[in-house]
Amino acid sequence: MVDAEDLDVAKPLRRTVLSKYSLIIDYIRNLSEEEKIKTGQKLPSVRLLADKFQCSTLTAVRAYKELEQEHFIYSVPKSGYYLVSKHEKKEDLSKSSIYFSTVLPDIRVFSYDEIHHCLNQVMERDRMQLFSYGEIRGLSSLIETLMRHLQDYQIFCKSNQIVVTSGVQQAVNILANLQFPNGKNTILMENPTYDRMIKNLQLYSARTIGINRDFNGIDLGALEKIFREEDIKCFYMVPRFHDPTGGTYSMDQKKEILRLAQKYDVYILEDDYFPDLDTNTRNDPIYSLDNTNRVIYLKTFSKILLPDLRIAAVVLPEILIPQFLKYKQCTDIRTSVLRQGALDLYISNGMFKRSVTRLRNIYKDRMDYLKDICSSFDSEILDVNIPDTGFFLSMRSSKPIDYDIMLSKFKKDDIIIKDIRESYLQKNQAVDLLKISICKTDNSQIKEGILKIYNYFLNQRTLPAKRSKDYVT
Repeated sequence: MVDAEDLDVAKPLRRTVLSKYSLIIDYIRNLSEEEKIKTGQKLPSVRLLADKFQCSTLTAVRAYKELEQEHFIYSVPKSGYYLVSKHEKKEDLSKSSIYFSTVLPDIRVFSYDEIHHCLNQVMERDRMQLFSYGEIRGLSSLIETLMRHLQDYQIFCKSNQIVVTSGVQQAVNILANLQFPNGKNTILMENPTYDRMIKNLQLYSARTIGINRDFNGIDLGALEKIFREEDIKCFYMVPRFHDPTGGTYSMDQKKEILRLAQKYDVYILEDDYFPDLDTNTRNDPIYSLDNTNRVIYLKTFSKILLPDLRIAAVVLPEILIPQFLKYKQCTDIRTSVLRQGALDLYISNGMFKRSVTRLRNIYKDRMDYLKDICSSFDSEILDVNIPDTGFFLSMRSSKPIDYDIMLSKFKKDDIIIKDIRESYLQKNQAVDLLKISICKTDNSQIKEGILKIYNYFLNQRTLPAKRSKDYVT
């Protein structure tokens, strides 16, 4: 738990109940920091921890497993868990800096050995296929596996509708160049949005306009006005765990967006890159609501597994498939057969499901910990929006942020923050948003970094700034 003296504010923290899992992790870290347990000394048994925290032994084992994956402790079969030396901890955990900037997977919680095993198995099993370019549409066995796998996300489609690409950006590149049945030419994007997608479309001279989005979503009245008055070919959107706000649309919002798209003949590009981490089993994608074949579903496997995997699946309306494959043959060519085979094996043997279940629990616990830390923050100084799970959250300042000064200050404090100014379509736009990623931070780093960030804005207190308009070109 966080103490009031950690903040430059007199207001006491609201005490919330952390998960027993997080409390155990903090307890073991405190034993080490206070040197109540020495290097190489045996840690409390699983049964002792379960009794102390009134939880199951499975919860205690899970806490120990995360600390082991972080190289904070190590296990000895039939003996127990022991504290790693301080020298090793500093090297392995890279404690010198707190990285709130990256959305790359945390190698400490990633099942590298399982992916490595799958790659080796494919090398042995499919060696002849590795000497060919493979099929334009993608490896047939992977497509069949993906068709079944996507049903877990309520995506029901035919196998011929699925095309494997070298990432979502490559799929959107192709879609931006296709002539859609509505004959329109402008791509609508959320503002802010994923910065690389903006650069990607600008590089290919695609005409784009934006609609403002915050943690709670978009102005649906403004959306209808844009659909009615502009030449909107498609709407590129990230319905859940939006980058950079971290927000997720409600089902009512999704239904209304789809209704408006149908009314004004607009296609939807649904970039659903993190369905695996969602704890809400009823939070279905927009694709599942569509009965008019105007939602194009995009799902990457790089973010949740390995960035270098470079594999995404796109589910297309049948009318767009011939055009899409024609463009893919010239631009994306054929996605790596080795990587496709490894992903096929990783999903079909159950490794993927086990891995994402573990990750979902880890990141949910980190978000719960964040909610406890931020519970006493004054929202007029820093309005914090924390999702139930996912990789990042957003903070909104009461005034536009001078990013150059802020980044310089945080760098001196060994806090690395993402500069999200490039996540906006308009250059030189006043930005009051801060994106915080918890991909590679443990609880002690989260606490230290978040409190320093809040205290920075506490010292910058001014009158609230005016919000920008809902429609940017």
